[in-house]
Amino acid sequence: MAVSSTMMPLGTPAPDFSLPDPSGTVHSLGDFADAPGVLVMFICNHCPYVQHIRPVLARRCAEWQERGLAVVGVQSNDWDQYPDDSPEHMAREAERAGYTFPYLVDESQEVARAYGAACTPDFFLFDGERRLAYRGRFDRSRPGSDVPVTGDELGAAVDALLSGAPMPAEQLPSIGCSIKWRPGRDPWSE
Repeated sequence: MAVSSTMMPLGTPAPDFSLPDPSGTVHSLGDFADAPGVLVMFICNHCPYVQHIRPVLARRCAEWQERGLAVVGVQSNDWDQYPDDSPEHMAREAERAGYTFPYLVDESQEVARAYGAACTPDFFLFDGERRLAYRGRFDRSRPGSDVPVTGDELGAAVDALLSGAPMPAEQLPSIGCSIKWRPGRDPWSE
C-alpha cells in the first residue's frame, strides 16, 4: 500500500546519524561538514517506487555530488521480513544501480524514526546550516504511469540550494512503499 511522506517542518535541524554501509564503514552527518548541503534519502531495494526512479536517481545524485552536494541513502526496512533489503543485497544493489553515494544500514530504525521517514523513497534536503530546506517527491512519475522519470522537483530544490536561490514554494509529499517497521518499532501506532 502506498503512503506519503510526513513532511517534516521546513527549518528543522538535521537529525544526527552514524550508520554503517554494508561493508561496515560508518558514515556520520558530521562527515559532510564542508558540503553546501546534504540530501538524506530513505530508499530500499525491493520497493517498486524506488526501482521505478533508480536509474535517474543514480545519475542525478552523481551529478549533484559533482557539484558539491553530500548525498546518502538510508535503508531502514526490516530485512528479516524483507530479505531483499538485507545489507548483503544492498551492496549488490548499490553496485548494480551505480550509486555513488553511501548506502547506509539503519538496522535499529532509529534514524528513520528521527527523520519521520514514512515511505521509500522519502527525501530530505538540508542547507549549509543543516536546516531542512526541501522535503518532498523526486518528481510526479509513478510506477505504471506514462510520465517520464526526470527528478525535476527534487532537482529544482537542489539547484536552488546550490545557487542560493529561493526554494520552490510548492513541495509535494513523496509517495511510495511504507517503511517496513520491525515489530514494536512503528512510530505511527504508538
